[in-house]
Amino acid sequence: MNKPSIIGHLVCFVAYAIFGFNIIVCKDLTSGQLLSPLTIFCFRSLGAGGLFWLISLFMPKEKVEKKDLLKIVAASMLGFFVCQYTFLAGIPYITPMDCSILTALSPIYTMIIAAIALKEPITWKKTGGVILSFMGIIYLIVSRVSLDSTAETTPFGIIMLLLNALSFSLYLGIFKPLISKYSVVTFMKWIFFFATLVSLPFSFNEIITLDWSSISNIQLAELAYLIICATFITYFLIPIGQKRIRPTLVSMYSYVQPIIAIAVSICIGMDTLTWQKVLAAAMVFGGVIIVSYSKTRVEKTAH
Repeated sequence: MNKPSIIGHLVCFVAYAIFGFNIIVCKDLTSGQLLSPLTIFCFRSLGAGGLFWLISLFMPKEKVEKKDLLKIVAASMLGFFVCQYTFLAGIPYITPMDCSILTALSPIYTMIIAAIALKEPITWKKTGGVILSFMGIIYLIVSRVSLDSTAETTPFGIIMLLLNALSFSLYLGIFKPLISKYSVVTFMKWIFFFATLVSLPFSFNEIITLDWSSISNIQLAELAYLIICATFITYFLIPIGQKRIRPTLVSMYSYVQPIIAIAVSICIGMDTLTWQKVLAAAMVFGGVIIVSYSKTRVEKTAH
């Protein structure tokens, strides 16, 4: 692999590792019902958007073409508003196992969407890699989650998580040319600007009447993590990855999330390392390697 693709793999790994912790944080914040999913989303959008606009003041000015503004609005709705709102709304109504399985469908959606939107070929190697990783993550999830869980999955939770995976897959598969056109900071400051415009009118009343004293220090720390790490940093890194590796590969790094969760559990003594976990992780990363060496549209055309 060349240097740009190595950077692309690295930043996607870090971004989705952060998302792995985000699942636990979001479930805790939404389960407490102190903040509605839309208000949590608005805080993320305002906080991360403010940081991107602040950084842009210290960078060379980059003008966005008027014809691209509507495309950025669509990217904002798919890649952030719909994606994050459906996740926040659905996660209280779904078990961790079902959430992980539905999220694991994202690379399959992305591969199909990229084939339609970007004319990326669906090769046997790419299909085999995606299936291998998918089987590895499903095996990992099913083998470690207790069947005695009292949590229940509702149809609403399933629909929300399906929409979550589909909306982000559409974002990855459709908007790569637009993302490649502008710097990360320029692109993301407008993404969050439009997301805030949509969400703020609906959550403004809750924000101004919010009793901050009712929110614990732990929940405030979780909210800070959500805004700074799981929104600002991840949405800074993912476009860098999108510019350097294919949409299907970016999406496949979603499989890092449960692996990171298990690795942390092992490190702090809450879980043990077994051959099943090692096998599942090998299948996941083996699939990523196979897809990374599959032919691109340009390589296919050249032959």
